Amino acid sequence: MTDSVSNNNENALRLLGADEPGPFKILNPLAETPILLVCDHASCRFPKALGDMGLDPFARRCHLAVDIGAGPLTECLAQSLGVTAVLAQYSRLVVDCNRQLMDPGAFLEFGDGVIVPGNRNLHRADKNLRSETLYWPYHKAVDEQVKRLSNVGPKPAFIAVHSFTPVMNGEARPWQMGVLWDTDTRLRDIFLEDFTAAGYLVGDNEPYSGKAPQDFTIDHHAEETGLPHIGIEIRQDLIDNADGVARIAAVMHDIIKSIPERIGAMPQQNSA
Repeated sequence: MTDSVSNNNENALRLLGADEPGPFKILNPLAETPILLVCDHASCRFPKALGDMGLDPFARRCHLAVDIGAGPLTECLAQSLGVTAVLAQYSRLVVDCNRQLMDPGAFLEFGDGVIVPGNRNLHRADKNLRSETLYWPYHKAVDEQVKRLSNVGPKPAFIAVHSFTPVMNGEARPWQMGVLWDTDTRLRDIFLEDFTAAGYLVGDNEPYSGKAPQDFTIDHHAEETGLPHIGIEIRQDLIDNADGVARIAAVMHDIIKSIPERIGAMPQQNSA
């Protein structure tokens, strides 16, 4: 399946021009396989109205602005598997869709040695405009796909795709994959086992923890509704080009394809 839909509406035109993409993109919106892929940080795009937010070209494309490779990987998986995917279409520096809006990281002012002038001293009205235009429409789209898939079959497995920089704050990160989880271990066990069998060095809740409060998307859409869920982090040097994306997508394709059958044989919830 290759059908896709995007979103733009009258409210968005206050921040987005009529010629700009909407806040999210949905691939395979009619697919019925009980898998939902989401990518919160798929794009480094800024609304034209915000200019460059005071950042140089490198900063606008670095890991603070986008999960490098995560968007192309999510799209590749959606295409090869024929499953539904929802991708945010604007940079996390405009508003981070994987943070609660009260979290300082939702409108990041400083990170990994980079100051974000466009986020300093933001008025509440500016934050509200960004959240109403980009953040909540994206999460509404995710919620609608969760409900749609739940209505046509078993609850979908919810898979959030991210990537992480090989070096953060001057420290090298040895892991090639990260499997992030909190209370539900069903998908955690599958991905840990299969990534390890494929020869990768895998972090179990590393380099980030799924137990951290910053993981808004999974907490809001999956944990609260009892969906099988997982956050997958891929080291960015493995997916920063088309060949790398294709290589990792082939590994993840086989894992994800096996999920409906494998979790069907598991207890409904294995809490840890």
